[in-house]
Amino acid sequence: MWCVAAGHTMSIQSAINKEIFIPHDERLLVAVEVWRRKRKRMSFLPPAGERDYSTFICVSVSNTQPHQLLITKVKQYAGAESFRKRSKWSVDQLRQVNGINPNKDSPEFDLVFDSETDQWVARSSAEKCIFIQILYHACQTYWAGKLGKPGKLRKPKKGKAPQSGDQQAEEEPMDNLPTLKALQSRRKSYAPPKQTEFINCQSKLTADACAMTLVIYRCKAFINRMKSKMAANQSRSKAQAQLAQSASVVQRVSVALGERGQRLTKAEDKTVELLAKAQQFADATHKLALKYSK
Repeated sequence: MWCVAAGHTMSIQSAINKEIFIPHDERLLVAVEVWRRKRKRMSFLPPAGERDYSTFICVSVSNTQPHQLLITKVKQYAGAESFRKRSKWSVDQLRQVNGINPNKDSPEFDLVFDSETDQWVARSSAEKCIFIQILYHACQTYWAGKLGKPGKLRKPKKGKAPQSGDQQAEEEPMDNLPTLKALQSRRKSYAPPKQTEFINCQSKLTADACAMTLVIYRCKAFINRMKSKMAANQSRSKAQAQLAQSASVVQRVSVALGERGQRLTKAEDKTVELLAKAQQFADATHKLALKYSK
């Protein structure tokens, strides 16, 4: 049974589903926000700063028959409300899912496709475990539907006993021998498709997985996100407090500078007034000196 992941990120998943998958007649099963463990950089490019986009790995199923299970990479760039589809693979191209550590919850995992390998880190170990568990069950459902229908066997005609292969070949017309040989060679050369391999994954996510495990991880993911939000709010509050304190200091300095400027202006005015009086005194002294010199 296909299932849709729930949790604190449901609003983001709903937005991705509505914008990316519903228009293509697909249904989102789970999406996980990830970062690359090893960034792909070119040697001649300077190291980048903080990333300006968010990356989501999504698992979806087509609504049309036969169902197709798909892996899609979706990005959302900073300042944009819309999502963009970057890459898309069928689960037939997904060779391996590596959980990295089978003994404990960890946020790291690898996806190995036919042509590339992506090494990811989820936002939390709980979100990675939700992704692995839903992807595993989706793969089991997909492969069971694809490989679980054996070919129809022809019933022997009434009144005739079933014949061995040699007797049947002898009674077949000679004209059909090339066709029979082609069918036999085709059957021998046929190889069933290779299913996705899950390695280094905890058994509680795969073979021993149950609905309760998924509920537990959803609760953990919710708690982790609430902790992150509280930490972000505390950091924002500290930044706002520091900003308010800095603004108060700047205001006091501005007031002090204003008062000092007023004092300097008054001193400058007094200096100009004293210069004028000194000039007047000098002029009067000069006149008296001229008067008594005669």
